[in-house]
Amino acid sequence: MVTNATSFSRSGLTDWLVQRLSAVVLGAYMLCILGSFVVHPDMDYEQWRALFAADSMRIFSLLSLAALCAHAWIGMWTVGTDYLTSLQFGKGATSIRLAYQAICILLIAVYLIWGIRIFWGT
Repeated sequence: MVTNATSFSRSGLTDWLVQRLSAVVLGAYMLCILGSFVVHPDMDYEQWRALFAADSMRIFSLLSLAALCAHAWIGMWTVGTDYLTSLQFGKGATSIRLAYQAICILLIAVYLIWGIRIFWGT
């Protein structure tokens, strides 16, 4: 059995489930944010800040951020393995794909750390 060290879970079924569950979490988060705008149509900065000051919203935001990062990684990994192949790039495809994946991992990690700093403040 061939495994890939850069896949999210080393199982296509697990990756598929993670991507679907992360989409559900992101959809719920979007509905929560939209719902806050519907309930408070004239929301000002202080109300917005109070909304995100609650620990429950911070945890939900952090969960959504983690779901976004997992969803993005699985999607970008799939794009890389499907389109950055030796058929398109010849012998250098593996190097190109690994560089692409390294850049994706770096950007996702930066966005995750940045998001944590925004939600939990430092």
